[in-house]
Amino acid sequence: MKVSALVLVLAGGLPGRRRRRAGDGAGHPDGRLLQRQMQRSVEGIVRETVKAALNADLTKGAALVRLFFHDCFVRGCDGSVLLDPTYANPYPEKTSGANIGLRGFDVIDAIKANLESACPSTVSCADILAFAARDASGGYLSKGGIDYAVPAGRLDGVVSSAADAESNLPGSTFDVATLISNFATKGFTPEELVILSGAHSIGRAHCSSFRDRLSSPSGEINPYFRDNILAKDCDAGPADPTVENNIQRDGAGPGNLTSYVVPARGGASLDNSYYVNSLNSVVLFHSDWAIVGSNATRLHVHEYADNGTLWNLDFADALVKLSKLAMPPGSTGEIRKTCRATNY
Repeated sequence: MKVSALVLVLAGGLPGRRRRRAGDGAGHPDGRLLQRQMQRSVEGIVRETVKAALNADLTKGAALVRLFFHDCFVRGCDGSVLLDPTYANPYPEKTSGANIGLRGFDVIDAIKANLESACPSTVSCADILAFAARDASGGYLSKGGIDYAVPAGRLDGVVSSAADAESNLPGSTFDVATLISNFATKGFTPEELVILSGAHSIGRAHCSSFRDRLSSPSGEINPYFRDNILAKDCDAGPADPTVENNIQRDGAGPGNLTSYVVPARGGASLDNSYYVNSLNSVVLFHSDWAIVGSNATRLHVHEYADNGTLWNLDFADALVKLSKLAMPPGSTGEIRKTCRATNY
């Protein structure tokens, strides 16, 4: 498809993705001003759509942050997690067991519709997802504590495979050595593994993702948390119910747990409470507990438990780095007309 002038201008944000044509003016001072103005206009539309969605349902904020991570960690930030099953591709990424419970697709659809109305065939779904995750984490979930600029210029991928998601996404039962190795394949350090894990202060998880923890020894999980909160919640309701990731927002706080949790700041806050809870063995996943048990990661858990402002800054930097994960070399990219399907 023909790439519009606005795409060419926005593409200046990502190294290696910039596409120029004669007369586009992107290298001229006026061109750079146009780039900034256009990107502000695009991001304004994204921000207002995210605002409306989160005002209606704040839990969509955590969903957008998770959706962004699960997109970028597979084939780079290419919007491949957004693609629906088709006859030709019945098992895209979103059908993977590793992507159980993914939500927020409707918010991305709404943003795309608004942008297509304002500037058709101009902004990729991959860029939309990166902007939306930033607006959700910064303006809402962290109460403005997390703030960062998002480079633009991503293209939408045309490949999406459940098998790729299974082989790339970190598992909730991973030990620390496997986690470190998994993140290293994407260029992240053990410290950045700890930083990004802090996103588990928000959202919900299916019991099937942490059922192994219901039989973990007391040295790995607080017994009251295990037996009186997680076990009871997982035995109630549907076959695979969901539980809040963060105990401070689970309505818990009885008896011997009150001293373990950071006082709730109100709403679904993206903050450093995850690290305090990790140190006190009141986290859901084995992988959460595992990062406390290794010298390579434990010091960072203590560091962020003690300094929430530092974590805000480092988390913002980690998300920017995540947003720059590129598609595999030689990949085909496009600007989709709808985020759920390729253009052919």
